[in-house]
Amino acid sequence: MRESIGGYLPRRPHGLQAVQVDIDDTTLRDGEQTAGVVFANEEKIRIARLLDEIGVYQIEAGIPTMGGAEKEAVAKIAALDLNCSILAWNRAVVSDIKESIECGVDAVAISMSASDIHIEHKLRATREWVLESVKEAVDFAKNKGLYVSVNAEDASRSDMEFLLSFARIARDAGADRIRFCDTLGILDPFNTFMKIKTLIDVTGMDVEMHTHNDFGMATANALAGVKAGARFVNTTVNGLGERAGNAALEEVIMALKHVEKIDLNYRPEKFRELSQYVARASNRPIPPWKPIVGASLFWYESGSRAAGVIEDPTNFEVFPPEDVGLRRRFIIGKYSGIASLKLKLSEHAVCVTDEEAALLICRLRSKSVRLKRALFDAEILESYEALIGEVREEIEARRGGGDLLAEACVAAAEIAERLGEGSSADSDNGAGALASAESSTRKD
Repeated sequence: MRESIGGYLPRRPHGLQAVQVDIDDTTLRDGEQTAGVVFANEEKIRIARLLDEIGVYQIEAGIPTMGGAEKEAVAKIAALDLNCSILAWNRAVVSDIKESIECGVDAVAISMSASDIHIEHKLRATREWVLESVKEAVDFAKNKGLYVSVNAEDASRSDMEFLLSFARIARDAGADRIRFCDTLGILDPFNTFMKIKTLIDVTGMDVEMHTHNDFGMATANALAGVKAGARFVNTTVNGLGERAGNAALEEVIMALKHVEKIDLNYRPEKFRELSQYVARASNRPIPPWKPIVGASLFWYESGSRAAGVIEDPTNFEVFPPEDVGLRRRFIIGKYSGIASLKLKLSEHAVCVTDEEAALLICRLRSKSVRLKRALFDAEILESYEALIGEVREEIEARRGGGDLLAEACVAAAEIAERLGEGSSADSDNGAGALASAESSTRKD
């Protein structure tokens, strides 16, 4: 092996590349395995349709051998005549695969532990038994004309030599790909890259990334696998999954497009709709700060940030909010500046000068500090109506004294300090009014 990972890394492409990467989404299987989550069958069907509309290559629809409603849901999804492939999850047991065949799926995942700790303490078996079970299950599935993914459970903790033997057995039996499972989410992108590169170089197999987020690296590890040559990524909507969850569908697709310059030609404008539906069905709300689909991702309060976005959104946005079904909003709060206030008031057909905005914003910022939150539009308008007369009188009194805007900024700082009434928080806010106003003026 080379001493440095740098020797392996391909050059980052300058333009979008036609790299083959496919998404196999497991929201309906691993996502539903989140503790306490149960999807109704009609919800599963709706989620499957939305995933298909977005453009995923494959949907892991469930575990037929569970029987009952689970098997019924897999069969119904397989019968929808979607554009994507429908895969069912199985143990490396022939009877499981027979249940999947009865559902009408075109692909199966055959899952088997690959780490010694699992083999000894979970399966209470031997490496030889594991390899023989994989061979038998793959032989049976391929003889039935199915596409076969062999899942190497806990691959990140397996002995590499045994993992390579595991993959060779699967390959020689006819498996179409191997799923590398970082079951406990313990890898980092560097180790992920090296393991996947070795696996591909030695076996020549297509590899699928299945990464968990226990240390916050699921998406990063999935991308590291792709950079090493993995062709498939296993995802869930909103990163749903056991413990800290899995690599999030929306994060992986947008990171591939905007970070790795690999455009999968999916429909990200439907991400928000899909994410909201899965959030309701799983009773797991989307945090406002959630990457890609969080409601506050394109909300701006800071005066400098807001002014920069108003001038040109690409100052602080890699992609526009419409790309993922979101909207841009400007919030008036402790850190807001002139540009934000003028834009906010203009949304309600109210126009103010820079000088008026400089004096108004200090009062609104002080109010935000006292309330410990941003202000509602109604509160902003009420304050405007109550204070605009006083503000205009202040400006008129200073007219003729040189730079009127600079004078207004000084006055804003003085007024903010008075409004603080001895509060250190309000006083700090008032002292910052001048800097904020001047910053907004420069950026306008």
